[in-house]
Amino acid sequence: MMHQNHIFKHHSIDPTLYVADIASIAIPAIHRYGNEEWQYTTLTCQLHGHVGIYSLLGAKMGLYARKQMKAEPYTLHVISHAGNTPPMSCFNDGLQVATGSTLGHGLIEIKSNTQPSIEAEFMSSDARLHLRLKQEYYEIIHNEVALAFARYGEEVAYWQQIRQLAIKYWLEWNRDKIFERVE
Repeated sequence: MMHQNHIFKHHSIDPTLYVADIASIAIPAIHRYGNEEWQYTTLTCQLHGHVGIYSLLGAKMGLYARKQMKAEPYTLHVISHAGNTPPMSCFNDGLQVATGSTLGHGLIEIKSNTQPSIEAEFMSSDARLHLRLKQEYYEIIHNEVALAFARYGEEVAYWQQIRQLAIKYWLEWNRDKIFERVE
């Protein structure tokens, strides 16, 4: 659906327009998850300033919630449980891009008085959905990031490894399988 005030006629799926490591996953990612996920995840990375694990998870969760609720962009109120402290707060950027529920529109609120988690609540006029990242995926992230930190500290190689992990999760983790409902 074309929304008034958008600036793109369409979002490019041409791999030659992306840097090498992103270009290498463009076609497989689009085939697996569709143009819409490609659009929102690439926009998330651009807005966020780098390819990050949590920002990509936010985009994937936002798209999953919209699909489950049959909601158009800019129609959901979102409560994020990721807090305001990086790296987990990076999740909020992906949520905003994929749902259109931005701070500027007043449609997202960030809970900061609880233990941060990759979790969010989505509300429309007639439905509510509470989602979180399944524990097994959180543990994979935790273990692989800890291993990278132990190996590299906060040197450049660490950040390169984080980018590689984010790209791997982007391509391998299906949004329909990595989240669970919270009752």
